[in-house]
Amino acid sequence: MNWITWVSLAIGLTVLVVGAEVLVKGASRIALMVGLSPLIIGLTIVAYGTSMPEMVVSLQSALAGQADIALGNVVGSNIFNVLLILGICSIVTPLVVDQQLIRLDVPILIGVSGLAMMFGLDGLISRVDGAIFATGSILYTGFLIRQSKKERNPAVEEEYLQEFGGTVPKTGKQIALQVVYILGGICLLVFGSRLLVSSSVAIAKTFGISELVIGLTLVSAGTSLPELATSVVASYRGERDIAVGNVIGSNIFNILAVLGFSALISPEGIRVSTEAIRFDLPVMCAVALVCLPVFISGRLISRWEGCLFLAYYIAYTAYIVLGATQNTNIDLFNRILLFGVMPATIFALVLSLWPELRRSKG
Repeated sequence: MNWITWVSLAIGLTVLVVGAEVLVKGASRIALMVGLSPLIIGLTIVAYGTSMPEMVVSLQSALAGQADIALGNVVGSNIFNVLLILGICSIVTPLVVDQQLIRLDVPILIGVSGLAMMFGLDGLISRVDGAIFATGSILYTGFLIRQSKKERNPAVEEEYLQEFGGTVPKTGKQIALQVVYILGGICLLVFGSRLLVSSSVAIAKTFGISELVIGLTLVSAGTSLPELATSVVASYRGERDIAVGNVIGSNIFNILAVLGFSALISPEGIRVSTEAIRFDLPVMCAVALVCLPVFISGRLISRWEGCLFLAYYIAYTAYIVLGATQNTNIDLFNRILLFGVMPATIFALVLSLWPELRRSKG
């Protein structure tokens, strides 16, 4: 490995982000032209579009027989999206979650996360498992569209209208331009994913790090950059439903569509390592589960909860790095997390839920 590998990695990440942005822009404008509401566009095309890097990278990895990168990309991205993105967004401005659809999505996210772990317990997410997930992604999209048509919250409608609305002239030139955007975005995503996967594998081999670790850290963080940019900008503008909805929608899409189609097209499905079963998949489920009390507590992600999310992502990354480098301090790190940080977190979450529980009893 030489400097060319690192340059290829940087170029691959950049091309992925640009490709996702171009694809979302073209698809959103085409959707507006055919009469889809900004709400539907925001909850489907934008949330899914920002997950296209994960989709293309995982599909590419599955076809190349690099299952650890395909799985690590999905698991790592879901952890990154909640802990880092929501953490940063809520530090920028506390996120009030008012939209009923998002409250329904959190239990769905918990359910599909648990299902992914259950499917992986035998060491394989088979093609049959992938078909179940892929079918679920289609049903979930239909559910989103059906629910969004019932949305009657003027504030939410206005929020999505400001972000994705506006008049788009329905001329032949404009339609052709948006098609070029879509095709160009797809080409950029494919090219960027190949660079990213090949350079990541080279780095993993050079440093003696497993492909799973590379997928959980470097690849997952890189493919999640579109979600990070979309959510941080949305939260800065005060578009809180977009910021939270993009993360939750993308995480569900990652499991159902990205993992599902990756397992479906892979000749042998997606192999799940013992390490992923013991640690990474349970962490992904725990991260999904912790969203529920945070969202219920006044439907507010406060700044202190955002700091907690961010601290946990740093701790998670530190744990992976210590484990990959076989650092002798990892046992001490484990004990601190298990007997110190975890009980303190549970106590803080119960404390934040206490006013809500008292109101429900009253």
